[in-house]
Amino acid sequence: MQLQAGRSHVRRLSRRSLVGAGVALGVAAHWPAANAAPIALRDALGRSVALAALARRIVTIFSSNTELVASLGLADRIVGVEDYTRFPPEVAGLPKVGGRLGFSVDAVVARRPDLVIVTPARQAAHQLVDPMERIGVPIMVLLSRTLDEVIGNVRLVSQATGVPARGDALAASLEERLRAVDARMAGRAAPSALMVTGRMGNGMLLVARPQTYTGEAIVHAGARHAMPDIGTLAQVSPEAALASNPDVLLFAGAQAALDDLVQRPGWRDMRAVRWRRAITVSRSEFLIPGPRTFDGIETLAQWIRGRQG
Repeated sequence: MQLQAGRSHVRRLSRRSLVGAGVALGVAAHWPAANAAPIALRDALGRSVALAALARRIVTIFSSNTELVASLGLADRIVGVEDYTRFPPEVAGLPKVGGRLGFSVDAVVARRPDLVIVTPARQAAHQLVDPMERIGVPIMVLLSRTLDEVIGNVRLVSQATGVPARGDALAASLEERLRAVDARMAGRAAPSALMVTGRMGNGMLLVARPQTYTGEAIVHAGARHAMPDIGTLAQVSPEAALASNPDVLLFAGAQAALDDLVQRPGWRDMRAVRWRRAITVSRSEFLIPGPRTFDGIETLAQWIRGRQG
């Protein structure tokens, strides 16, 4: 891991690239043999999802679901994505089926999918679940509220695509990596941390809440939340953030944006800034739930250990 010095005594946490699970687990490139038997699953909402056969033409709505399929070595089965999906690179040129302004049922159907995977964000599930059910296209809804759900999604998608052993192996490796981090950080003093994930036009800040997979990731990395009592809204005022006075300030974004933030009135007096413990972390690792989240946990834990000596 490399840490690069930035302006205003701010340091940047380097980003690790995701190694494809298909390579890491020795996955063969060919598809499994065709299975004529139907597949019956239950998604995160408890809905019954019935597939006539293994899913081979998949439309993934949102980056997290695209990465889940790709992590199983099945990127070549993805036939459509939403506008803001950028990873892995091989899906960048795929047809788009919608984005920030909504999702097109016609565009999804045009891809002739045998499975649509969606997350209930930006009205995607509301706009797509009922229409897909009416025309008989299987659609699976996934949630990622906790790290356990993130890992469970790996297994669920692997079952829908006929590679359950591959999914079990990847899920088990993620669980083992988490246990290893917990063991390395056990017994260490946990610094208080605040993760800023965005800045709104009205001046409010978006921050990581404890009861989320991102909040869990921070704790597994060896920190504790500087604002443990945040409710369901992730918005806090700059004054509240300053009053929390964290030992570590994590900024999910660009270095220039962090530099701009800590140069505002009051921020230079924050303990994390004075101690040169204000760093950027990768948005793709902490704000897109998937295997790369565990890269972020490991990298942040290593950084915290390095600061503690």
